[in-house]
Amino acid sequence: QVQLVESGGGVVLAGGSLRLSCAASGRTFSSYDMGWFRQAPGKEREFVAAVGWTGSATYYVDSVKGRFTISRDNAKNTLYLQMNSLKPEDSAVYYCAARGSSPYGYYNAARYRFWGQGTQVTVSS
Repeated sequence: QVQLVESGGGVVLAGGSLRLSCAASGRTFSSYDMGWFRQAPGKEREFVAAVGWTGSATYYVDSVKGRFTISRDNAKNTLYLQMNSLKPEDSAVYYCAARGSSPYGYYNAARYRFWGQGTQVTVSS
């Protein structure tokens, strides 16, 4: 069991930056693959980025490649998402999620067992 709490969301101008954090409880954080998803009003939840349990393998949706960076600090039980060059279309509620380690389906929300409550990101033009 792991509990996840996101923070760091807010309102930012287009072109600006935000860093999201996801604090995890429990001693097994380092054994989970972690992901970030987002959901805008009226749209389905969308995969954003994922990182393997070691932190070495990372994956991104094409729309954020080169702008967002996912990372984790297993010593601090914390997941991060550094978001640069933000665009209005990045506006959404951002969720962190955890799943058992697997090389498959990192982009599939259904494969993640634990979810945070979400943090709102609003990018104004």
